[in-house]
Parts: sequence; C-alpha cells; structure tokens
Amino acid sequence: MVLADRPPNGRYTILEHLGLRGDTLRRHLGRVMLWVDSIPSPAPLRRPTAHGQAKSEDILTVEVGTLWRQRSVMGMLVRRDLAVKYQSSMLGYLWSLIDPLVQALIYWFIFGVLYHRSGDENMLGHAGYPLFIVSGIFAWMWMSAGITESAHALSSQSRLITTMRVHRQIFPISKVFARSVEFLVGIPVVLVFALIFHGYFTWRLIAIPLAMLIQGVLLIGVALILAPLNVLFRDVERMTRLIVRILMYSAPVIYPLARVLGAPGDPSRLPGWFQFLYQCNPLVGIMELQHGAWIAPMFPSAQLVIMSATGSLIVFILGWWVFNRAESAVLKEL
Repeated sequence: MVLADRPPNGRYTILEHLGLRGDTLRRHLGRVMLWVDSIPSPAPLRRPTAHGQAKSEDILTVEVGTLWRQRSVMGMLVRRDLAVKYQSSMLGYLWSLIDPLVQALIYWFIFGVLYHRSGDENMLGHAGYPLFIVSGIFAWMWMSAGITESAHALSSQSRLITTMRVHRQIFPISKVFARSVEFLVGIPVVLVFALIFHGYFTWRLIAIPLAMLIQGVLLIGVALILAPLNVLFRDVERMTRLIVRILMYSAPVIYPLARVLGAPGDPSRLPGWFQFLYQCNPLVGIMELQHGAWIAPMFPSAQLVIMSATGSLIVFILGWWVFNRAESAVLKEL
C-alpha cells in the first residue's frame, strides 16, 4: 500500500507540511517515519536527587550518543532540506556557487580595486586577492546561512517536531549539516581559484577539515541557542539578522588579520587589549585557517587555533545547556 493510500493517521499531513511533492521523497520519508516509530522515546534528563545532581558532562555524552544512533533521521532531514530548497529552481544547486561568487566579485572590486593598498601583497605572498576573498566567502556563507536557517529550525517545523519521537536537537543540527554540504560543493571552485591566482599547495591544506570541524562545533552551539529562543522570543529573528551583519565584519573574512594587528611600532596600531579581545572571537581562527590553507603567509599560529577551538567548544556546551533548559517551554509554545 503506497503512502498516499494509508488510513488517515497523520503521516500524509506531515508530508504536506514539509512541502514535498515528489513521490520518491514521500516514499523515503515514509520509511524513515515508520523506522522512527520503533525508536523508544528519548530518556528524560536525570534530575537532581537526594544524593546529588547528575553531572552535566555525563548527560551531554549520553545525548550525543543518542543523536549518533538517530543519524539516519538526521541524514533524511538534510536530504529533504536540500531537495526542498532547490526543487523549484532552474539552476538548482548552482545557486550555492553563484551567490558566494557574486559577493566575492563585489568585495574584490571594492577592496581589491577601489581601495587597494600597496601593502596587501606582502600579506598574501604571491597569491592573488581574489583567492583570499573566495576562500573566506564560501566559509562565511556556510556560517551565515547556518545561523539564519537554524534559528527557524523549530518554529518552521512545529508539527513535525511534535510528531517524531527523536531528540529535538536533530532539527537545528540538520540545518547546519545541510549548509555544510553547500560549502563542500564550493571547495572545487576555491581550488580553481588557487590554480589561477597562485595558491600554495602544501601540507597546510589539512587545515580545511580542521577549520570545518571547529566551525561545525561553533555553528551547532549557536543553532542550539537561537532555535529555542526564537520560539520563545520573536525578537530573536531580528536580532539574528543583526548578529550576522556584525559577525561578518568582526572576523577577517574580506580583510587580512594583519590589518587589525598592525605592524610593530606603527603609531596607528590598535591597543593590545583590543587585539586580544578581537582574537577571542572563534571566527577569527576559523577564517585564518580557511585562508591559510591556500595562502601560506596567512596560516594562523597554534595559539590562535587553540583559542578558536576552545571558544567554539564553550559555545557548543552553552548551546546544549540552553536547549535542554528551554525544551519544555518550547514544546508548550509549539
């Protein structure tokens, strides 16, 4: 019996809510839902007892393990998200390349042509500025889209969330993974730019998976904070757009980090305390890894990478804590 012929039990309504039109997607999602029915409901978090409180790190370990066992559901949500996003588009997945390339062209014209500075060549070595821009823009597009879309991950899927018996962290996390696929599609484009604009092909290319890992941890943490708060406080949607704009210019995405640090002895150099606070932003180390993988003179120091990884891990743990604390209130709102 095909999915459309099932007795009215809520399955077909969910598919309509998801916006799926293809029979293949309906069939795949139907199989996943049947499989989800066999998964026991997530065990509730351990509450404080008379003998003391449950350790938060133990709870985090158990929940991450549960999410790993439910990775098939997350994979289905990622595929559904990508299919729905581009199903009515003529160019399809090409839009994930066109958008960042157009932005890179605009920033190259502004900062590489109109406001070009003679010292920039020393920062980039023999690599061209277009390679610097493209390597940063593709990473930033993952960050920007991940933050924006994960903020609506719960509010836009309320009926699905209250129906599927899975850990609800899956929904914002799946948005992060869906956008990471678009970033991976863009890596061959960056490779072409590296060939044309004299990129460095050295051992530093291993920085790309490291940067992806740190950025993924940071994005998941931010997603777990914004998704429940956006359900409880509608102002978060406007705040998210503002945060994305601020983050764009508070990290070395379109300008070199050396512009912020300045040269020793330069009277216009920013104060040391400001430079330290600036580098505490986890995005700084991430973007420097993305640039340094292709442009050797820009490869970050171990201290900056450790600071970025530590900051991302702190945001991840904070996000998990916020999501767990707000989950019951979110379900009431949904």
